[in-house]
Amino acid sequence: MPTFDEWLVDRGQAMLSFAWLVTRNQYDAQDALQDALTGLYPRWERFASADDAEAYLKRSISNASVSNWRKSRKHLVPVSDPGLQQPPVPDFTTAVDEVDMVWQMCEHLTPQQRAVVVLRFREDCSFGDIARILEIPEATARSHVHRALARLRTMLEDQR
Repeated sequence: MPTFDEWLVDRGQAMLSFAWLVTRNQYDAQDALQDALTGLYPRWERFASADDAEAYLKRSISNASVSNWRKSRKHLVPVSDPGLQQPPVPDFTTAVDEVDMVWQMCEHLTPQQRAVVVLRFREDCSFGDIARILEIPEATARSHVHRALARLRTMLEDQR
């Protein structure tokens, strides 16, 4: 079983990337990850032994994003900042323009829909895994993915 520091060195960048994809904002991603790590640290022995640390962090990040969105009740459109346009890790979509455009369109999804899309299509999680990570029924995970894809299709058709 790795120590907290060892695990963080190994998986921290991937968790920051996940947080960025869910929040679509570098500072919100860093805050969400920091808050999730703060919650994980005192419980490290329990989660590390069950190999659930990553699922706990993803659930915490996703829940924080949804909570912040609900609190603000504002649907703000992020403004591009030249210093913040790139995600904290190399962008895996640059080779395909349409895929990049779809990921950018994910900014217009609800935080819950964005989380399930990231888990399903970037993390390659099954619906069962998504349900377990986000602690929602599997049918709800499927519904969120279905609605998110329908919204993305509509946005793509509007672009053409």
